[in-house]
Amino acid sequence: MSIRKRLTLILLSMMVLTCFLALVKGYQKSMSHGEQLLDSELKVVAGVLMQQPLSINAMAPKMQESAQLLYQIWQSGELLSGSDELNLDLSQYQAGFQTLNIAGQRMRVFVFATSLRTVIVAEPITKRFELAEAVILSAMLPMLWAVPLLALFISFFVKYALAPLTRLSKQLALRQANDFTAINWQVTDEEIKPVISRLNDLFKRVETAYLRERFFASDAAHELRTPLSSLKINVHNLAAQQGDNQELQAMTQGINRLTNIVEQMLILGRTQPEQWQKQFKEQSLLAITQEVVSQLYEKIEVKNHTISLEGDDFTINGDEFTLVTLISNLLSNAIKYAPANGQIKITLKQMHRQRIWQIEDSGPGMTDDQKQRIFNRFYRVGGDQHPSGEQGAGLGMAIVQHIIAIYSAKINLTDSDLGGLKVQVVFAGAKCD
Repeated sequence: MSIRKRLTLILLSMMVLTCFLALVKGYQKSMSHGEQLLDSELKVVAGVLMQQPLSINAMAPKMQESAQLLYQIWQSGELLSGSDELNLDLSQYQAGFQTLNIAGQRMRVFVFATSLRTVIVAEPITKRFELAEAVILSAMLPMLWAVPLLALFISFFVKYALAPLTRLSKQLALRQANDFTAINWQVTDEEIKPVISRLNDLFKRVETAYLRERFFASDAAHELRTPLSSLKINVHNLAAQQGDNQELQAMTQGINRLTNIVEQMLILGRTQPEQWQKQFKEQSLLAITQEVVSQLYEKIEVKNHTISLEGDDFTINGDEFTLVTLISNLLSNAIKYAPANGQIKITLKQMHRQRIWQIEDSGPGMTDDQKQRIFNRFYRVGGDQHPSGEQGAGLGMAIVQHIIAIYSAKINLTDSDLGGLKVQVVFAGAKCD
C-alpha cells in the first residue's frame, strides 16, 4: 500500500472515530438535558392542572387526552379528571419523580401533592429518546455528510504534501541500472533535501566502484594476452628443440589454463545488458545449438558421449555471440562432468509464450548448496579436486548468469532423470516459428 493511501486511511479512520465518540457523548448529553427539560415540563403541566377549578360535586369534562401525556387529578381521595390509560392506585405513589411500567410501557411519572389535591402527570420514556435522537441527529448529520467531502480534501492535500516524494520515486523507477548521474532537482522541502543529497553521493560512489570493477578485470586480461601468447610460442619452440617432456607438458597445461581464464574474464567484462540489447535480431536457437555442438564435438567424441538434440526450432530476439557463449558454457560443463560413455540430452520446448532450452547429463549432479553457489565467480564444484579431473576457472556459470540477465530470462537447476544435472533456460515472450 502506498504512503498516500495509508495516510489517507489513517486520517479518515481517526476522523470517523472522533465523530463516533462525539456522537456517543452528544447523545448522552442530549439525553441528560432532555430529561431535565421534560421533567421541568411535567412540573409546569402538573402546576397548571393543580389550578384547574374542579370540584367533587360538579365534575368538569375531561381534558383532551394526548398519547404523549397522561394525567390524573385527585381530591380528597376521589378522581376528578384524568386519562383512561392512567389507571393508578394513588396509595402506591410518592411525591416527586419516578419511572414506572404503566399501560405496557415505561413511563416517567411526576406526583404533585398538596393538602387539597394530588396531581399525577406521566409521559412515555420513548419521547425522551426520540427527543435526544432528534437533537443529536440535527447536530451530527451535517458532520456525517461532511465526511466524504473531508475525505476528498484529505486525499488531495496528502497527495500534494507527498508530491516531492512521488516525483523522486518516479525518477528512480525510470532510471536505468547503469545511470549514475546526479539528481539535478532543486527542492525546498527539508525532508527531501538530505535524501537527494545522500542519493547523489551514493550514485557517485557506486559509479566509481562499478567502473573500477568493470574495467580492471578486462584491462588486466587484455594486457595479459600478449605475454601469454609469447610464452606459449616459446614453450612450443622449446618443445620442438628439446623434445616433449613432463615439465614442458605441465607448463603447457598451465599456460592453457591461464589463457582460458583470461578469455573468460574478457567475455565476462563484455556481457553487459545495455551493450548487447541494442544489436538484437532474430536468432534460431536450433541452428546456434547445432553450431556449438559441432564446435565441441571433438571433446564429446574423446569421452565417447552419446548426445541427442530434440524439439522444435524457434527464434528469439537476441545476439549470436551471447547465445553461442551461453550454450557453449552449459554444454562444456555437461561434457566435463558427464563420465566417459555418458549421456547428454538437449531439448528445445515451447510452452505458451515461453521458449525453453534445456540440457541434461548423466554426471554426478549437484547438491542444493552447490546449486546456490554455482553462479559465484571462481567457484567450482569440488574445486580442482573434482572426480572429473577437469580444469576450469570457475567463471563459466557467472558468465551464464550475466547472459541470462541480458535476455531477462530465467535459469533453473534441477536433478535430471539421467542421474546428473538438468539446466533449463526459459526465454519469455520469444517468437515462435
